[in-house]
Amino acid sequence: MSHLYDRHKAVIPDWVALYYQRPIEITHGEGRHVWDADGNRYLDFFGGILTTMTAHALPEVTKAVSEQAGRIIHSSTLYLNRPMVELAERIAALSGIPDARVFFTTSGTEANDTALLLATGHRRSNQILAMRNSYHGRSFSTVSITGNRSWSPTSLSPLQTLYVHGGVRTRGPYAHLSDAQFIEACVADLEDLLGHTRDVAALIAEPIQGVGGFTSPPDGLYAAFREVLDRHGILWIADEVQTGWGRTGDHFWGWQAHAGNGPPDILTFAKGIGNGMSVGGVVARAEIMNSLDANSISTFGGSPVTMAAGSANLAYLLEHDLQGNARRVGGLLLERLRGIGAGVPAVREVRGRGLMLGIELVRPGTDEADPQAAAAVLEAAREGGLLIGKGGGHNTSALRVAPPLSLTVAEAEEGASILERALRSV
Repeated sequence: MSHLYDRHKAVIPDWVALYYQRPIEITHGEGRHVWDADGNRYLDFFGGILTTMTAHALPEVTKAVSEQAGRIIHSSTLYLNRPMVELAERIAALSGIPDARVFFTTSGTEANDTALLLATGHRRSNQILAMRNSYHGRSFSTVSITGNRSWSPTSLSPLQTLYVHGGVRTRGPYAHLSDAQFIEACVADLEDLLGHTRDVAALIAEPIQGVGGFTSPPDGLYAAFREVLDRHGILWIADEVQTGWGRTGDHFWGWQAHAGNGPPDILTFAKGIGNGMSVGGVVARAEIMNSLDANSISTFGGSPVTMAAGSANLAYLLEHDLQGNARRVGGLLLERLRGIGAGVPAVREVRGRGLMLGIELVRPGTDEADPQAAAAVLEAAREGGLLIGKGGGHNTSALRVAPPLSLTVAEAEEGASILERALRSV
């Protein structure tokens, strides 16, 4: 493994991060488990950054990919593409957006980049509202709306971005308020901000912030924001790259926790829909999607193979009620982790919903983030046979727990026990 690590360092940029002091090579997986090149077996509670959504080596998906690859792998959007149209029809119907159009990309970054193009073109403005502690991708436009310094490597931007309060409930100037007062204060901040700027194109927001450590506002915040946005003609972009497809358990889309004033104008998705294949996309009302006044295509977005994978994966998810499983098993796991956290002084908060859970770590007796502890727990969990993620921003440090949505109760208990030992070890 050290030989491969040396080769990696020789040709891959330094800023491509690797987990673990001794990075592992994952060679294969099945269900909720993966194996590394040394033969070690792990329970996977991160799914390739929330991407292996249903299960590793899901037969229905691998069969669909194999059969489609045997027919044709690629044609581009310049030709009619039956698998693309069929998946677009299903996603448009599920999106909740009226008269929806769907454009496929190869990643969440590209999906958000496309959403920004649509919003700024439609509104004839390059001003964007984003949430503090947010993450929206690694392209030039998406790092410029990312409210997390650790993931925004340049201050140069094609956009003027203004950051809004509300994405983090338990830190910041409004943390002491009740949920209703928190929403009221964030809305007042938004109103004040709009009084100091010219026309704004859109607000982009993750219903639950992913890289930021699985933080979220009280339910209803974005519905309250929507009342203000609508008065100004500002579009709402819901970044569902991590929250979509039932992962939160309570809802199929994260925006549905904020549905009081209708669906978003634009919705972006990626990650889980392809179950590991490169699928992303944008859903928007026809009025917005069709507003581009120049030609555009996608060479690899909507590939017949990735569309076949997405359709098979979505069908499996719906037929097996994996959203319901995320709600049931995720609820049990959340309570188990909260019970563990109550006995570990380094745990400040256990939060999240469904199978999207965060454990925030601090130095015991303080409110100060402890990234060294998070790194140590990550290592200890791997030694114990469990893969998890980490995140956080603006002096926070969190462990991220996001297993495939087919997780069983027994596997949830096994993972929680490993995590308990890892947390207690540091």
